[in-house]
Amino acid sequence: MNLIIDIGNTVAKVALFDGTSIVEVVYESNQSLDCLEAVCAKYTVDKGIVATVIDLNDKILSQLGQLTIPLVWLDEKTPLPVINLYRTPETLGYDRVASVVAANEQFPDKDILVIDAGTCITYEFIDSYGQYQGGNISPGLNMRLKALHQFTGRLPLVASGGEVLPMGKDTETAIRSGVLKGIEYEIAGYISALKHKYPQLLVFLTGGDDFSFDTKLKSVIFADRFLVLKGLNRILNYNNGRI
Repeated sequence: MNLIIDIGNTVAKVALFDGTSIVEVVYESNQSLDCLEAVCAKYTVDKGIVATVIDLNDKILSQLGQLTIPLVWLDEKTPLPVINLYRTPETLGYDRVASVVAANEQFPDKDILVIDAGTCITYEFIDSYGQYQGGNISPGLNMRLKALHQFTGRLPLVASGGEVLPMGKDTETAIRSGVLKGIEYEIAGYISALKHKYPQLLVFLTGGDDFSFDTKLKSVIFADRFLVLKGLNRILNYNNGRI
């Protein structure tokens, strides 16, 4: 069984895979992995992968150091089952490349846009030849709401949940509608632009934030909250024998 450790900007996820199937996902603080001992006692784990977008503290490093299984520490030198054309692979977030690895596994001969809506919103493109062409990074939902409050003198901090109108009728709905509609139109714009160049484009939506947006291209969108975990599992399996 595979142990997948995904340490993000907000939370850490510890997942168990049996082959390509998810068995369990445990959510943790990204400042500790206290669940590791119980998870490893519950399952027979053969190998694992660690991917992080933050610098790990001594506690997590100690907890990982106590694991007795072979580990892949994902970095720019880790072999990938796709071709990485990013100019600076050492600066590429593991979650970005893992998401396209997973999408490519499901549709290896398709042009794919992966939209990951988490702390940031990322847009990643992998072509039908299995070449990761790169992607863009945009502020996420809560980042946008906080920025409007922190970088202005009087605008309040507005919660994402609540009334959303075509045009806001007060400051609260103006901010919420502006942010959510802005994200909606941004996503639709990326899809439309790439769809024009790649008519058979497939679109994956993943990440921690939920969006409801109307688009004529909605039929080409696949929602998969665990896309990054699946990509990390594929990378681990691809490196089996190298660890």
